[in-house]
Amino acid sequence: MTTEAHIILEDGTKFKGVSFGGNNTAFGEIVFNTSMTGYQEILTDPSYAGQIVVPTYPMIGNYGISKEANESIKIQVAGLVVRQHCEEPSHADSKMSISDFLHSQDVTGISEIDTRALTRHIRKKGVMMGTIVTNPNIDEATTDLAKITPYGNLDYVQRVTTKDPYQWENPATNKIKILVADFGLKYNILRLLRNRGCAVHVYPSNTSPEDLLDLRPDGILLSPGPGDPQLLNYMVDTTRELLGRVPILGICLGNQVLGMATGAKTYKLKFGHRGGNHPVKDLESGRIHITSQNHGYAIDESTLPSEVSITHVSANDNTVEGIKHRSMPAMGIQYHSESSPGPKDNEYIFDQFISMIKAVK
Repeated sequence: MTTEAHIILEDGTKFKGVSFGGNNTAFGEIVFNTSMTGYQEILTDPSYAGQIVVPTYPMIGNYGISKEANESIKIQVAGLVVRQHCEEPSHADSKMSISDFLHSQDVTGISEIDTRALTRHIRKKGVMMGTIVTNPNIDEATTDLAKITPYGNLDYVQRVTTKDPYQWENPATNKIKILVADFGLKYNILRLLRNRGCAVHVYPSNTSPEDLLDLRPDGILLSPGPGDPQLLNYMVDTTRELLGRVPILGICLGNQVLGMATGAKTYKLKFGHRGGNHPVKDLESGRIHITSQNHGYAIDESTLPSEVSITHVSANDNTVEGIKHRSMPAMGIQYHSESSPGPKDNEYIFDQFISMIKAVK
């Protein structure tokens, strides 16, 4: 039995489809992702908190849901919009269908949507708030949508950060101590640091700089996460206090926080960069890397101080994709070097971070 559902955008645009997964009304910012694989990682990526995600790939769920692919403790997206979802996945590691996965955590999905038309609409008009509703009263849903707080007005980091510090699983031989600021981190960041001989400790986003330095870290990583960095002055102030006192690597939101800590400003992109095929030019090596990205904000190049150099730029729109401080051990990238399931081209950033730490030590 199928249940009719609608997705409604704040500009009044409506699409009719069929619900799957949970059966609640979902509200969030509508964004699209161009990746061809990795839907489980997308669903569990904390950077998508507060957002309804539209994969542009037409069939989602064909290889099911595994035990190993989650990037956080739960599904983080507010809702999922697909052209077609697969009810009978085929993969040796599959434990359930994507519909069962969404249903298990009461997250609503909608299928049979013209996701190509929806994506083109977002590209033309920009990201906006929307709702997935199974209630036949469309007018009521439209009224409720108008009352929802806009995505950019909420601090989603406080909704996804760890409440208590913890240590990631580590082999006994680890000698480099890394503190990871949990702004909405993905598990693969912790795996890649551990695999490089690091003892990895995670701490909440509002931890004071004094408490962090008391732990005598060799380096600090500012993780990716959701939302507008302009709302995160407490994290910016902490990072500013840490600059020059410990090596720092910022990834995605962490990169924006690092840039703001040096005096730069950020701005919102029209429809963001989300997908696994974004070309980025490394200005130091001249190489083009294919990257995974998931961000709706960027550093304003014109506001970067002279002591910060740009190391990477987007080959699509020339936005800032990487920065490095000229005199302090601090660097950041806007894309996801830890991307899972891939591409794996950019894991070298972790090696550069460790080399920077060793040079300081």
